[in-house]
Amino acid sequence: MSFIAPIMTSHRSEHRSVRTLVVDDSVVVRTVIERILNADPAYAVVHKTNSAEQALGYLAGHEVDLVLLDIELPGQSGLAALPAILHANPDVKVAILSGKCEEGSAAAIEALALGASDIVSKPGSGSFGEHFPQTLIERLNRLFTDRPAPSPPQRPLVPPVVQPAAQPLACLGIGASTGGIHALSQLFEGLDAPLGVPVLLTQHLPASFTVYFAQQLARMTSLRVKVAETGDLLMADTVYVAPGDANLQLRRGLHGRVTITLNPERTPAGNLPGVDPMFASMAEVYGAGAAGIVLTGMGRDGTVGARDIVAAGGWIVAQDEASSVVWGMPGSVAGAGLTCAVMEPLAIMDFVSRRGKVLV
Repeated sequence: MSFIAPIMTSHRSEHRSVRTLVVDDSVVVRTVIERILNADPAYAVVHKTNSAEQALGYLAGHEVDLVLLDIELPGQSGLAALPAILHANPDVKVAILSGKCEEGSAAAIEALALGASDIVSKPGSGSFGEHFPQTLIERLNRLFTDRPAPSPPQRPLVPPVVQPAAQPLACLGIGASTGGIHALSQLFEGLDAPLGVPVLLTQHLPASFTVYFAQQLARMTSLRVKVAETGDLLMADTVYVAPGDANLQLRRGLHGRVTITLNPERTPAGNLPGVDPMFASMAEVYGAGAAGIVLTGMGRDGTVGARDIVAAGGWIVAQDEASSVVWGMPGSVAGAGLTCAVMEPLAIMDFVSRRGKVLV
């Protein structure tokens, strides 16, 4: 197992105020956060509470766009409540605001694995410096930059057409968002033997967490893991992770060698990095040898690119609804009839291995 990591910013379009729920055990912190957010017209604190149970009760009857969630709460902890918060409102973004969940820490990675959108370090009580308000707003703005429009209701699920692969697997792409880190751990747990092909991975995460995420991923698999850089020559059994501020795309050069290019432009839907550009690039370079996996995540990122892969003769596998934190991305590709299989992550790699190596 090896890991190589280089380093990895943002605009904001006009939207209505972000309805915010503040969950913190300190009345001082709740008051300070409310003042900071309400001073910015882009945000509106609609409710404050000191417990996860009360937060869930509020979410059951009110629309919220953002939850600022402390980890240490009376009763149920913030981390323990996070899955239920996302289940109560799959479209909500949760930012962990804690003094004990620093970037790269085990708690931060666990929070991201459970579906948190970002981690913001909270100063100690009584020590909110002059720079904290600006830092907080800047971090939150990144979560709502060019927000994709809400997904329309899914069309009835089209049963996937199972057919033989046109040619052996040459490159595997994986796209994931909310809840994706946990799904990826199951996905790689189901990989019994190397696939013998390069693996491209786009996980929606803040740019500052890409290196930590890659380190976590390297502990999940025996495959080599690398944060992608422009010019990287694709190697078999290496996972190339899209940095948080660029799309991972491919180029075929002299002697048929395939290298990585990074594109910093947001997708039309507002994603960066985006699964669609990665899949589209795979289809162009590898044709029928390209295959994609779409895991749990909000929105429809991956559907446009999946069409390109299928049109080129490749194939797509999606995570099933029961095991997904949010069945947006996988549900979209499945509903569009682009999948050859829909299953839980633990079973996907065995399916990919068998389908990718055997021509029927």
